Amino acid sequence: MQKIAPCLWFDDQAQPAAEFYVSVFENSRILHIGYYGEPGPRPVGMVMEVRFEIGGQEFLALNGGPEFTLSPAVSFMANCETQDEIDRLWEQLSEGGEKNVCGWLQDKFGVSWQVVPAKLAEWMSTADQAQAIADSVVTRPGASPRLALDRTIDRIVTSLLQYARPRTPELRASTLAS
Repeated sequence: MQKIAPCLWFDDQAQPAAEFYVSVFENSRILHIGYYGEPGPRPVGMVMEVRFEIGGQEFLALNGGPEFTLSPAVSFMANCETQDEIDRLWEQLSEGGEKNVCGWLQDKFGVSWQVVPAKLAEWMSTADQAQAIADSVVTRPGASPRLALDRTIDRIVTSLLQYARPRTPELRASTLAS
């Protein structure tokens, strides 16, 4: 068991939510389903908790009742290696939910996600790079997050070259992108 694992509080959707997430993400599985017994705050035999794993990260889905609800104040980042992976996760996670801007969405269970390129944090390591990314991201509500990668990489390299003195004048974005 890992030291820290997110607990997602649902009214009564823990099992369908967990089953949905393991169907969407590769290398995912249900680990355990626990049920309410006597005495308990919910009906005997109702699913109480579902422990599941997404890509090695353990989660707990809890049917705790209507007292608490999920909020976009907490979201999960899905770091994607390819545009195809971004598009697939964006479409699957947003089905029945709400698409937002810049890779943000809320799924049909109320969980918020950010579907982003895996290298986004690296690309945004300086203010200039962050601006280049922000300028290149399609921010239409409901649109799959896309980056104009060539334009973005060119801007990042231009920004980096302001601070670095390359040894060869032939250094170009195309050589860094490969």
